[in-house]
Amino acid sequence: MTRLLCLILMCALLPRAGAAQEDRTTFGTGTSRLDVRSTTDIDIIRSVMERFVEANPDLSVNYEQWGSNNLFRNSRDACAGRIPAADAVLSSGVHQLVWLVNAACGHTYRSESTAALPASRRWRDELWGITEEPAVIIYNLGAFKGDDVPRSRFALLDMMRNRPDLLQRRIATYDIAASGLGYLFAHADSLEATTFGAMLEGFARVQAVATCCSSEIIDAVAEGRFLIAYNVLGSYVASDSTPNVGVIQPEDYTLILSRGFMIPRTAPNKAAAVRLLDFLLSPQARDALRAAGLVMEHDPSETALLQSARRPIPLSPPLLVALDQQRRETLLSLWQGAFNLGVLP
Repeated sequence: MTRLLCLILMCALLPRAGAAQEDRTTFGTGTSRLDVRSTTDIDIIRSVMERFVEANPDLSVNYEQWGSNNLFRNSRDACAGRIPAADAVLSSGVHQLVWLVNAACGHTYRSESTAALPASRRWRDELWGITEEPAVIIYNLGAFKGDDVPRSRFALLDMMRNRPDLLQRRIATYDIAASGLGYLFAHADSLEATTFGAMLEGFARVQAVATCCSSEIIDAVAEGRFLIAYNVLGSYVASDSTPNVGVIQPEDYTLILSRGFMIPRTAPNKAAAVRLLDFLLSPQARDALRAAGLVMEHDPSETALLQSARRPIPLSPPLLVALDQQRRETLLSLWQGAFNLGVLP
């Protein structure tokens, strides 16, 4: 009964926009079909999935690309039996996956590969973290060089205070009302940073723009329409061929996201889904994930970011706070008050 009430309350919590996939493709030609619904762009994960079907020629993968909020709505509907479930769900909206597991929507599985994950990347043997991706600040290489590059939130705050004319409507980030990932990063910032309130004030001062989506933001920074973008997922920059974009892992702290993998309780092909999970956790897949920018390992020789400044977002019950209705409304109100929500300049 508690879980049923939780489902009903969550259905009321989020807007019921039409939940639809953004794109889809098929990998492999095997006779056994594996349905994957994911927030990861097809072009980014293509090489990984191609390796998987090469190693599993009896399978074909129907891969659907979704926005995180729509995928959450779709997964809730599947859990409630209103629509057919996917065999596997891979999402950057890990707070949403934690909610789904807590609502008894996940399938339990354990193997040597899953058991070897650190505690922050597995929960209840129903949710597993696959990737390691930092939330970064990106900047136009032609606009900032040397000591002018803001390598921490404190430096970015100073720049917004001291150079507001330069940055007027030239800083961008995700619209957290539309992006589950953007909302997750904002929620994590609000818990982690003593700078959070000052950052919102700074964004308001320079009329920063909250918008969609990663590829458009990166392109706009490369072209100089934006000079800086905040909390962009590093994998999208690493996998992007756009020149003229610099990347900063903020030295005060850098959030590290691990995309979550869940096998729905009602998945029709669980056997294929666990094969994909174990593959994604294998050394072969890790090499492919690294090449795709989905695993960005920390090399102290290449960054001033201290190990203590890395902030992994753990797959654990505290993430449920992010979906508390009052908490969500408060954060959205603060965010929307600071940002000029709109289109790219």
